[in-house]
Amino acid sequence: MASENLIIEDANVVFRNFAGREGMYNAEGQRNFCVILDDKPAEEMAADSWNIKYLKAREEGDTPTPYVQVAVGFKGRPPKLVLITSRGKTELDEDEAELLDWVDIAGVDLIIRPYNWSVNGKSGVKAYLKSIFVTVDESALDIKYAEVPELERNAQPAIEGAKLAIESGDDGDIIDAEIVDDDE
Repeated sequence: MASENLIIEDANVVFRNFAGREGMYNAEGQRNFCVILDDKPAEEMAADSWNIKYLKAREEGDTPTPYVQVAVGFKGRPPKLVLITSRGKTELDEDEAELLDWVDIAGVDLIIRPYNWSVNGKSGVKAYLKSIFVTVDESALDIKYAEVPELERNAQPAIEGAKLAIESGDDGDIIDAEIVDDDE
């Protein structure tokens, strides 16, 4: 049985469901994703009772691709989720985890912790996410506007509650305008 955490750098992450959406292969609330494995580590993990599965070969003559499903559980030991952009890193909480389902990924480094289980005479190792660092594949516009300050999500516009004083000419054209406080 497995006893040590597994560190995977430059991981190939597929079938992302950090939100825990119900689907054909997923019950509602079960957050998970899969990591594609190389053949040798997959064989070693299978020998240690990890639940290694295989994707069907795409073309005749190709070998099936090994992968492991990784559970993302927030009860007990919540995982560390970190999103990395050119502006820095942001740690995500449980409510923000689903952002990882939609972000374009440039790279992933993660740590999987094994959970040894035994039920009704059967046993194995289930993979749980301990931590994940996801580097975002930023677009040219993301990079161009990276230095523009973000507004707080619930911030009011700067001119809310202010009045606009307009001075018009004889022909109706605006001659002068300024923002004044409500109490003036």
